[in-house]
Amino acid sequence: MNRILLNCDMGEGYGAWRMGDDEHAMPLIDQANLACGFHAGDPLIMRRSVALAMQHDVAIGAHPSYPDLQGFGRRHLSCSPEEVTALVLYQLGALDAFCRAAGTQVAYVKPHGALYNDLVRDDALFVAVLEACASYRRGLPLMVLALADNSRERRLAEAAGVPLLFEAFADRAYQADGQLAPRRLAGAVHHEPARILDQALAIARGKPFADLDGKPLQLRADSLCVHGDNAESLAVLRRLRAQLDSL
Repeated sequence: MNRILLNCDMGEGYGAWRMGDDEHAMPLIDQANLACGFHAGDPLIMRRSVALAMQHDVAIGAHPSYPDLQGFGRRHLSCSPEEVTALVLYQLGALDAFCRAAGTQVAYVKPHGALYNDLVRDDALFVAVLEACASYRRGLPLMVLALADNSRERRLAEAAGVPLLFEAFADRAYQADGQLAPRRLAGAVHHEPARILDQALAIARGKPFADLDGKPLQLRADSLCVHGDNAESLAVLRRLRAQLDSL
């Protein structure tokens, strides 16, 4: 069994507003998905988040979104593929400027919120994000949702020459096909620490877990996300880190 990585969405404050406990969560993870200004994150937060990740030897991922500060990037915007390529490049370049100033670089790209979900359903938008990654730096990986069948994602990424990282979620409920249950549905986000931990460990071990309807679902993932805006995140991360290190 390959060791699964832990990732967390971070740097998601803006101005005087803060979200998550990045300072205490950062030492527990392997990959930090840093907001790039369009759904959260301002220049000072981005700079400090890069420094915090480097302090704990955590890989830095760009976390671009639709330009939707008020909606936290969770609302779909009707952007053309050309616009999506440009907005991903814009945010990627902004975060990478802070990385380069600190002597490092963005290690991968993980779209946020509605943009992330739209890639599952829209080939043109998926190709647009692949184009942004490929044109920015050869070999820059794109993190996407691990599904019951990722043959489509593999085919499109291979054509673009972009490596993929497959991601699963410890604290989100799933539909039968491996897509995330929409947040508007009851039970779409897990809050009970025991349930989050059980689902995370099942994914890490390559074993089935229950989808939203209680049916077994099995996913292959490279990285496991625990959301930083979940009130239980820090406690779960501590327990999960210890459990994964013992596998």
